[in-house]
This record gives sequence, C-alpha cells and structure tokens, in this order.
Amino acid sequence: MKLDDVRVYSIPTFSSDTAPSPSTFVERWALARIQQSVSSARVRFMLWDGFELPYTAETPVATIVFKNRRALFSWVWDPDLNFGEAYMFGAVELHGDLVALLIEIYRALGRRAAPRHWWLWQESNDEHVARENVHRHYDLGNDFYSLWLDREMLYTCAYFPAPGDTLEQAQIAKMERVCRKLGLKAGERVIEAGCGWGSLALFMAREYGVSVRAFNISAEQIAYARARAQHEGLAGRVEFVEDDYRNVRGEYDAFVSVGMLEHVGLADYQTFGGVIERSLTAHGRGLLHFIGRNQPGELNPWIRKRIFPGAYPPALPEVFERVLEPWNLSVLDVENLRLHYASTLDHWRRRFEGAAEDVARMFDEAFVRAWRLYLAGSQAAFMTGTMQLFQVVFARGSSNEIPWTRRS
Repeated sequence: MKLDDVRVYSIPTFSSDTAPSPSTFVERWALARIQQSVSSARVRFMLWDGFELPYTAETPVATIVFKNRRALFSWVWDPDLNFGEAYMFGAVELHGDLVALLIEIYRALGRRAAPRHWWLWQESNDEHVARENVHRHYDLGNDFYSLWLDREMLYTCAYFPAPGDTLEQAQIAKMERVCRKLGLKAGERVIEAGCGWGSLALFMAREYGVSVRAFNISAEQIAYARARAQHEGLAGRVEFVEDDYRNVRGEYDAFVSVGMLEHVGLADYQTFGGVIERSLTAHGRGLLHFIGRNQPGELNPWIRKRIFPGAYPPALPEVFERVLEPWNLSVLDVENLRLHYASTLDHWRRRFEGAAEDVARMFDEAFVRAWRLYLAGSQAAFMTGTMQLFQVVFARGSSNEIPWTRRS
C-alpha cells in the first residue's frame, strides 16, 4: 500500500531547503512566549542559529530546536496542531527522550483551555465517514502492524498482572479479564462490535465455548480474521462480518466492544446504545473498553488529522448519559487501566523503533516521525492522566443475573 492511498502528507510550508538567516528580536520574542506557555516544563528551547533563552531550572530532559521561522510561529499560533506538523516534516528537532519531553509539556499545560478546531467538526460519523476513517488508519496494511504488535495482533490496551510480564502475556491476560468480567458460559451467543484482527472473538470461542458474531468495517482486518478462523478450525463458531455496527441484527447474551467506542463519535452514541439495547436478551450484559477523559474535550487536532480521523475519547458521563441511560442499562463496574495502557504503548513504541527502517521503506520518513510522535505522545498522555482507559461492565436494569462480587 502506498502512502498516497491513505493520506496526504506533503505540506510545503514546513519544508526548508535553505538555512534561514539569523534570528531577529521578533523571533526571540516568539521563543520566549513559547517557553512561558510551558514555564514549569524542564525543556530547553533553541532557534536555528543557536540562540536560546536563559535556563535556570533543573537539568532539562530535552531540547526543542526550531529549524525555521514557519515552525516557530506556527507553534505560537496553534501548538496543538502545528507542533506535530513541524516535527513530522523535520522542521523541529528534539534532543533527548521524546516521552519524557512530552510528559513535561503535558504536565506544564495542565487543564488549560485548548483552542477549538472547527475544521475538525462533523455532525456524525455515518457509515460512509466511518469507513473512510477506518481505511485511513486500520487499512494501512497488516504487514505494517505485524512489525510491532504482539503475535495476537491486538491493537488495544493490554493488562499486566505483573509489571514484568511480556506484551504477549499481557494481551492474553486482557482477553481473559474481559471474558471473566462478562461471565461467559459455554453455549452463549456473543456480539462483538469492532473486532480488530479477530483475536478476542477467537479467544472467546476457543476458551469459553461461546459462539461469536464479530463486526468490523476494515477489509484488511476482516480478511486476516477469517483466514485465522479457518486455520484454527473455529470458522463454524466465529462469524466475521464486514459491516457497520449499525447493521447488527439478532439477540445475544453478551455485547462486547474493545477499542471501538472512541471511533463512534459523540453524535452517534445514542445510536450505538440502541444497537446494544436491541441486541441483548432479557438477561444480557456487556462490556465497553475505550480510551476516555476525565472531562469532555476534543482529541488533539494533530492526532485527528494525521492518525485517527473522526475519533473522540469520551468522559464517563457522556457514555453513561448517551449510550447506557437512554436504554435503562445499568453500570455494574468501572475500572481505569490507564497505566496498563502506558505500559502497552511503551512496548509498542520500542518495537516500532526496532522496525523503523522497514516502516520507512513501506511509507516514508515523515510517516515514521508521525507515528513515533503519536506513540510517544499517547504514552505520555496516559502517564500524566491526560487520557484514561476505561472498562465499563453493564447489564439490563431489570436483570438480577449479574455478578455477586468482582470474583464471580
């Protein structure tokens, strides 16, 4: 797959073929303004000609070097969008540990009000938009993801019972935890919305004896999942459906969605809840596993533009009020696994760096830098609490067939 098939990366405003002239008073003022915006961060800022402001705090964890004027003034204008743009095209250099730098920046920014980016707004992730969004991210190619995911090809938060567990062990533990929370029993019917490369569906069928219908609109992922089901002799118990979640039909004992709610979009939450409501039996239950926030807010605009178009990580009240409450679905349990996601991302990032040359050959250097920043930024976001990872277990409000304790 060529890069042009999935996104347009060429932005000439950040390229610089010639060395800029020495910095002026205005450019040094801009650098000071940037430094003041994150004054508590242990980060040194430098211009292309070597100019830097006095730094008297603790030893900095990293240095950011602006290589041209456009990169500098774009940060002043809109750092949330343009830092990522400048970094991916090489208009800024980072010296030091990238994750540590981003942790410093996120902590220094705190809960400031980020500017609104109205060009990212859309009324609904309808079926057409949803397919385009998925194509731009998940259809980058199975060969690409296999370079740095675990052998199960799980692209969601793992669960580390012990900090020293391998990524493979932690992803198996995550699937086991999901199944235990759902209380799956042999012979039950499960519907999965957004199944990735199929590992959870196959795990539920193989380890718990259930039958699964798993929906996904990524052609590459569905093809991989179907081939694996055939290879493992589970095609008769797991059906992988290449279709939108809105088209789910039938009744099921359990509903599960791992890493998909972020892509539904706030405007479609009640529709999503309606699908759950019509899919569950009278005693049905379900689990939602998703990236979220402590307070409502839009996703970083650069991430939405370059990595996850149409994505929205919700706050818990938004999920409760829009997905569950309209259908009298009772919340049974909520768990936050954000530090587990930070550990997952650390594994992914290190594997990605080990495969960076292969990724560059598949795409280009701008793509490598973009994904390096995305993985490091995501790790920093979970480390600082900017992002959360929620697992919410729910059931019909009238059902008493629910766990008696968390160990049930």
